[in-house]
Amino acid sequence: MISAIPTKRKVVFLTIDDGWEQDPGFVELVRERAVPITVFALRDAVEARGVPDASAAGGRYVGAGKWSYFRELRDLGVPIEDHTLTHPNLWQLGYKAQKAEICGSAKVITEETGRRPTLFRPPFGNLNETTIRAAKACGISAVLLWTASVQPGGKISYQTPDMRLHPGDILLLHFRPHLARDFRILLDKIERRGFELGDLGAYLQAGGI
Repeated sequence: MISAIPTKRKVVFLTIDDGWEQDPGFVELVRERAVPITVFALRDAVEARGVPDASAAGGRYVGAGKWSYFRELRDLGVPIEDHTLTHPNLWQLGYKAQKAEICGSAKVITEETGRRPTLFRPPFGNLNETTIRAAKACGISAVLLWTASVQPGGKISYQTPDMRLHPGDILLLHFRPHLARDFRILLDKIERRGFELGDLGAYLQAGGI
């Protein structure tokens, strides 16, 4: 289970969850600026099933209903990782149900992108020992949490008392409306604070994960 990457370098890592909104401008931004990100795709969000959770912040399935958006990101070198099928609170599920959510998501992502996920992010950040066992059984090498989240408008919501970025922080964003605009604001903030963006996969690999 990982919440931050051990490093002394002033580098942070950007991760994006769900898929309720699929802003085409965001793909262009990633392409133009070669931004290293890691995506945790939720099957129901990508395929426009059910009702968006609160993290969608007004999302209305813009562009959702197909996986082509995530294949575009994949083609830019973005890893598409596991975030369950339906976004349940895993605390409320037993081993069999948790495994079905994680393995089921991994199977869909493999079929749609051609690569099996190796990282898993639990919905709401809620997990227990059963989650770790289920994730391992599904071929997951690490469960990834976060140290700060990014709200609409690019505002950083810190989880540390000093309210600032630290080397190795993992930032959580969601596929929300106006993601490209908010992402530009965030990139400017990170740069002004003297930080760079890190390649999460490369750092995990260097750490033997």
